[in-house]
Amino acid sequence: VLDCMGNASPISRQQRYGKKPDGVCAVVGTCAGGYDPKSNTQGDIIYTNTEIQDKGNNGQLQYFWEAFPVGIGRNGITESDIKTTYMFTYMDADSKRPPLSTIMDDYWDLLPIYQPSISDPETDLDIKRVLFAYFPTYRDSPLQPAWSRVLAVGDASGIQSPLSFGGFGALTRHLGRISTAVSEALVKDCLHKDDLGLVNAYRPDLSVTWMFQKAMSIKMKQRDVDPKFVNRLLATNFQIMNDMGMDTIKPFLQDVVRLDGLVGSLAKSFVADPTFMPEIVGHVGIPLLVDWLGHLSMLALYTVLHNAVSPALGLYADILDDHPRQQFQLRRQMEAWKFGSGSDYQFEKDE
Repeated sequence: VLDCMGNASPISRQQRYGKKPDGVCAVVGTCAGGYDPKSNTQGDIIYTNTEIQDKGNNGQLQYFWEAFPVGIGRNGITESDIKTTYMFTYMDADSKRPPLSTIMDDYWDLLPIYQPSISDPETDLDIKRVLFAYFPTYRDSPLQPAWSRVLAVGDASGIQSPLSFGGFGALTRHLGRISTAVSEALVKDCLHKDDLGLVNAYRPDLSVTWMFQKAMSIKMKQRDVDPKFVNRLLATNFQIMNDMGMDTIKPFLQDVVRLDGLVGSLAKSFVADPTFMPEIVGHVGIPLLVDWLGHLSMLALYTVLHNAVSPALGLYADILDDHPRQQFQLRRQMEAWKFGSGSDYQFEKDE
């Protein structure tokens, strides 16, 4: 059984047994017409134009924006007044957090500031559709199977990044790996939960992103945060990654974390703004930092194992046709090293 029922999967919920999510991304937005076609030519991925918002008893939130033109490029169309805009925020799953209706109200109020070609969304826009949702995420992901012959894939397995919550992108990245593994599991009768658990193996590239998500959110009772903290964090790091070139910033924007880009950008960020580092550590906390350093060490180890061990181990696995279970396990382990270190990413010069 392949559980493809998303983060609301009853199978995954049963396995997690009512566990509260470790993080939540609240997203609201619209697809609407009425924007200026001349300025509607490019999109945003992570854009901020406000400081941290104080919601009183509901805590503090930093809002981010995404925007994408709709229809451009189809049938020779070069202009369109239709655009999809999202406003989202990272937070914990505390019951006192604001409802989606409050965040939606903020979206309507802040949209003209983000998109100055309109002044009143109610009168200026032709609303096509409205989106509002909570996307939960868990630190113990990807989800290990609790039962034989049952494998969670996509959002049901928690394979998506806690930063982008890009479930579709994560699924397409791993589609070839998962489909090959499932096919091989069926052929070799490797359907025990221990075997299938190797398909959803630990991935340090996924685990290291948790500190970034926590750095861009504010704890429920955290009140001593500089309102410009998140904007300063993003400005510094994105400027550094942009200066390092497309080989650094493009994988990150596509939810692929690699050791070379991560260590390089962090080192240069420290040099560029050394007084900011203690503030970041104080914001995320020592326990989370120590946990992150452990995952960073595993990211380095997986990178070394993929490059140094996998070539020889792959040749050995190919001659194990008489030992199908061992062959299956070795191939899944090599895939874990490859994808867990971001080494599956194909740079343009490599394609």
